[in-house]
Amino acid sequence: MVSAQAELTIIDDDVIDHGLTVHTNLEQQQKFIEAESLLSKNISSAEATEYENLYSDLMDYPLKPYLDQQRLLENMQLSSAEEIAVFLAKYKNSPLDWPLRKAWLTYLAKQDKGELFLTFYKKTSNKLLTCQQLSFSLKAGVSEEVVLPQIKKLWLVGKSLDKECDPLLNKWADAGYRTDELVIQRIALAADGGKHTLIPYLTRLLPENKQYIGKLWHQVRRDPANVAKLKKFPHKSAQESEIYSYGIKRLIWRNPDLAIKSYKKAQQVFNFSVEQEEQIAEKFAVALASKSHPEAKTWLAKLAPTNVDRNILQWQLTEVLKDQDWTAVIDELTLMPAGYKTELQWKYWYARALIETDDLELGINVMNEIASKRHYYGFLAASYLDTSVSLQNNPLAITLEEKSAILLYPSAKRAFEFYYLGRYIEARREWRYWLTQLDSRGKLAAAKLANENGWFDRAIFTLSQEGYFDDVELRFPKAFDDKINQYAKKQTINPAWAFAIARRESSFMTDASSPVGASGLMQLMPNTAKQLNKGSVTTKYLYNADNNIQLGTQYLRDLLDENKGNQVLATASYNAGPHRVRSWLKKTKAMPADIWIETIPFKETRNYVKSVLAYQEIYQHKPGQVSQIFDQVIKMNIGE
Repeated sequence: MVSAQAELTIIDDDVIDHGLTVHTNLEQQQKFIEAESLLSKNISSAEATEYENLYSDLMDYPLKPYLDQQRLLENMQLSSAEEIAVFLAKYKNSPLDWPLRKAWLTYLAKQDKGELFLTFYKKTSNKLLTCQQLSFSLKAGVSEEVVLPQIKKLWLVGKSLDKECDPLLNKWADAGYRTDELVIQRIALAADGGKHTLIPYLTRLLPENKQYIGKLWHQVRRDPANVAKLKKFPHKSAQESEIYSYGIKRLIWRNPDLAIKSYKKAQQVFNFSVEQEEQIAEKFAVALASKSHPEAKTWLAKLAPTNVDRNILQWQLTEVLKDQDWTAVIDELTLMPAGYKTELQWKYWYARALIETDDLELGINVMNEIASKRHYYGFLAASYLDTSVSLQNNPLAITLEEKSAILLYPSAKRAFEFYYLGRYIEARREWRYWLTQLDSRGKLAAAKLANENGWFDRAIFTLSQEGYFDDVELRFPKAFDDKINQYAKKQTINPAWAFAIARRESSFMTDASSPVGASGLMQLMPNTAKQLNKGSVTTKYLYNADNNIQLGTQYLRDLLDENKGNQVLATASYNAGPHRVRSWLKKTKAMPADIWIETIPFKETRNYVKSVLAYQEIYQHKPGQVSQIFDQVIKMNIGE
């Protein structure tokens, strides 16, 4: 097998920034797959010989160590200790390390081999292995005074621990380390983001006179409307105040009117801390503003603009923008913390307000300051002034020697080999490990190399992580160019819009998945894909770029038709769903599109629409021209 480094091919000899293609040896790749398959089953002596021949033929194939790892995992035994030690030392901290180390530690714990366990153990977030390490440490003679205090951090979590930890936890509790205060802290963790089903067990650990605290936490966790029944809080103590504060911040989202009414009464009987009152006020302000509740302005006014975060500033601005009260906009922006005033968002709206209040000279000067920026607000300002857009493109210049040097790393070869095998999760693990071995310049070179080999998402994410934002072609590649143009043309939509959607949704990661189940390049939900395809679809189907682009562009066409050709509304619908956008429109009086975008109730959708519009401008940019898409936005009204 010729190494990946030796297989590099120069694409462009005319400039210093040479392109490199990392090739794979298809014959070696196939032998690796066959050998891997043999290891995964009980093989006969003949198959064992076949495996050895394949293994020998692989020579310096980048993924060969994964066969060693798999063999050790499949046949774990004490006699392998020395070989495992050598393997783990050689691949320490790489993706080859932890899967084997974890399995080996689990095996040693079951065999009660404490000394070996402690030899191979390294700090981990795995609770069970941590329990076992502490238990073996006690058996090895480490004093309880050293070991037992470490258990507090292990125990103080909002979910259940493995039963194997019970003997250690009981020893800790018997030694007096588990206090009532810690039990109540853990109940709070279980209620607020943890497993509330753990609360009854924890409640029983409290003395009888304190068990009502656990029961109250559980009731409020299951139904925050319980905070409206103040008789459930008999002592109005600090602990009860904490429970009430937690519950009322959840109730405001479910039942705003009940929450407002309840809190007014609670303020008369609870001694809330300043911090609790500030947190409740912020939660009320955001929840009410996002629901367009008539009390929103009252609660937003309680928050001083000089002492709030960006999210609150957004909602304070939203309220005055909805009314197009430009004098109030200037007042709000003038009072905001000085550190925010240089940000393009606030400068744009300050300029808009100045112009609307006839302070034209200052307003236009501020607009001019931001009009040349490669940013949503910069593009808006440029169109507002009817001037051309500048992308501020500053391409990276990486030499052939730099890229050749970083490809000497075995982790680089493993990353690209997994990528070519289509095993993207493993490829990304090796990529992340590779980057830990590189300095900042090396990481930029890796990003360039990824782009040149079609691994677009790694280039995009790495440039972002390194804070290099000015190589526009690397950050906004025309990935899957043929397919996106083909299907965009078929659906008669702007290809730049489709590129922008795919870039914003997945950064062109074909196997991207979201916590809510969206899949693939254009992040399609299963039900949406099923309707578009007129039949069920699998995740594998959606991970195919061709399928995903075809359905994604079809969905864009449907949304565009549903919104009477309004691309802003179609983009918002792609992210939030058409039903939500329709509900927002019903509550919206006619207003300029830039204001409507700024007042979208969902932060995710608000930022999504801004990003897609900006990305589309980049993808369809023509030097010296005014932005067509942003020119449409500044002339557009949205709402009833």
